[in-house]
Amino acid sequence: MTGLGFSAAEGTFGERFLARAEKFGQVCVGMDPHASILENWGLEGSVEGLKEFSRLCVEAFEDTACVVKPQVAFYEAFGSAGFAVLEDSIRALRAQGVLIVSDAKRGDIGSTMAGYAHAWLSDDSPLVSDAVTVSPWLGFGSLDPVFELAEATGRGAIVLAATSNPEAPEVQRSRPYRENNGVGEYTLAQYVVDNVAERNSRHEGAGNLGVVVGATVDSPPDLRNINGMILMPGVGAQGGTMEDVRRIAGSSVSLVSPNVSRGVLREGPKVSALRDAVRRTTGDMLK
Repeated sequence: MTGLGFSAAEGTFGERFLARAEKFGQVCVGMDPHASILENWGLEGSVEGLKEFSRLCVEAFEDTACVVKPQVAFYEAFGSAGFAVLEDSIRALRAQGVLIVSDAKRGDIGSTMAGYAHAWLSDDSPLVSDAVTVSPWLGFGSLDPVFELAEATGRGAIVLAATSNPEAPEVQRSRPYRENNGVGEYTLAQYVVDNVAERNSRHEGAGNLGVVVGATVDSPPDLRNINGMILMPGVGAQGGTMEDVRRIAGSSVSLVSPNVSRGVLREGPKVSALRDAVRRTTGDMLK
């Protein structure tokens, strides 16, 4: 690693996740400055409040968290000033070795998707992150520009597969046009997982691509061959437990990064309390 830049020769995003998880555990901490959190922390719903929220999070998470996932929408709501705060936060956390998964859920086609890929995964972008979440619902192949840049830079693309929101099953559990040899119930969620697994198979270790699979999903896809990060939201406030995480991940449990947001952030704004919450959550994963 040189500075904040990586090359594919220096290893994959998946390998860096596994290496950092050995020291800090596997938990991903959500950095979600929504209005209720700012209010509970005694902060204004303004750029100044956003700056202070982010400063406290950086201080708390820089030496406790394996992965931090900023929710881009809450920064975007403040326009260019919000993006400036996000840029500073990403840069500060990555300088300390924290892996940043920017939760932008981008999904488009052609040159537009290439633009999103550049924004989140290129060395010369002020928003450059270790990985970005992407949406496959314009067709899995529409994400090729972000996959190609992820492979070239050794950064990650985390694809929505089976999300934790209650509206998701009506789409994600549908049967795709190309079925899996017509055998069994082959869902769109499984189609996404299998395509990610196929692309990761070029790597001996964990690859650059991953999937989002919620901890509250009733009928999760088979994750045995994923060979990449499994970002798993829904733990805590949404009802998912660490037992659910282990059940859904199965033999791929070492690749799971359970995402906890409100369960940690509600302990703020005191930095020591936020740190304790991260360590406690990480300990729960190990039980």
